[in-house]
Amino acid sequence: MALKYEVLKKYNKSRLGKLYTKHGVVNTPAFMPVGTCGTVKAMLPESVEATGAEILLGNTYHLMLRPGADLVAKMGGLHKFMNWNKPILTDSGGFQVMSLKGLRKITEEGVSFKSHIDGKQFFLTPEESISIQHKLDSNITMSLDECTPFPATYDEAKKSMQRSMRWAKRSFEAFQNRDGYGIFGIQQGSIFKDLRQESADCLKKINFDGYAIGGLAVGEGQDKMFEVLDYAPDMLPEDKPRYLMGVGKPDDIVGAVLRGVDMFDCVMPTRSGRTAQAFTEYGPINIRNARHREDPRPVEAGCDCPLCRNYTRAYIHHLQKCNEILAVMLLSWHNIRYYERLMQGIRKALAEDTFDEFVKEFYKKQQQGDIEEI
Repeated sequence: MALKYEVLKKYNKSRLGKLYTKHGVVNTPAFMPVGTCGTVKAMLPESVEATGAEILLGNTYHLMLRPGADLVAKMGGLHKFMNWNKPILTDSGGFQVMSLKGLRKITEEGVSFKSHIDGKQFFLTPEESISIQHKLDSNITMSLDECTPFPATYDEAKKSMQRSMRWAKRSFEAFQNRDGYGIFGIQQGSIFKDLRQESADCLKKINFDGYAIGGLAVGEGQDKMFEVLDYAPDMLPEDKPRYLMGVGKPDDIVGAVLRGVDMFDCVMPTRSGRTAQAFTEYGPINIRNARHREDPRPVEAGCDCPLCRNYTRAYIHHLQKCNEILAVMLLSWHNIRYYERLMQGIRKALAEDTFDEFVKEFYKKQQQGDIEEI
């Protein structure tokens, strides 16, 4: 295999592992901050690395539109272009294209769509998606799939899944195998167990380097998502990484790790940083709320990020009221650090066989909520 994945330890369904790439090792379970346009919003790459992040997600759709894959390749690939020397996973562009609705048309060959920026016409095939990701120098390439919307009828989900499986085979055949790089297939099937099984069986025959669980966190709600995750990861190979795409909130991640998932990505830490929300071990807080106006405490006691080490809630509240960009920068840094601390805690608990206790303490604090008293 082009990528090496090692399961170090299992705790019920949960797995502790290492993923080896050309640009470094990723300890799993892992959270990937999202660098949509070749940057994690409001963060320096050095700052992202300081949070403990070991891998980033880049966005094929946005980078193919601006500045273009050829330019990124000319600049030495995405690692050099954005000054990130650790591993990068790129999505296939499928999710963004599927969300364009009136601007795109799906055929067996691929997807034709108009750019949301200038209306320019594009045609994305599995082969073209893989070629673009190759030019970006992505360590983990994702196969092009059709992200099934929710809700979908059984017949709609089946038709969509089967097309994704045909695209998966074409994606795999277009991938240029090389040491330290790999390609993941994406399981689809909506909320239908037999379709998820059919999808998994098809992907396993192709023999990808890793497997993603797609088509969740698209509006079905956490309970329904967990129902699918109760069986979907078990359908995938034991010796390959499992990646739940686009997830999610901290309790989504903990619940998914319990069910055997190894990798996650989500825009939530940085998006929340831009809307004054901070994640803490006692749940999220809105720093715009008036109760923080005279609060001398850090956003989260015990957090080692620059925000919590050096500034008060009162100061960040003030920055938010003044629409100062520093608030976005500090909150984004804190939120990513919170997610990385969460993953570090999960990995430590798995290594020490204390994951049950970790989960109980996590939910207890989240339910307790942020303490009001100063």
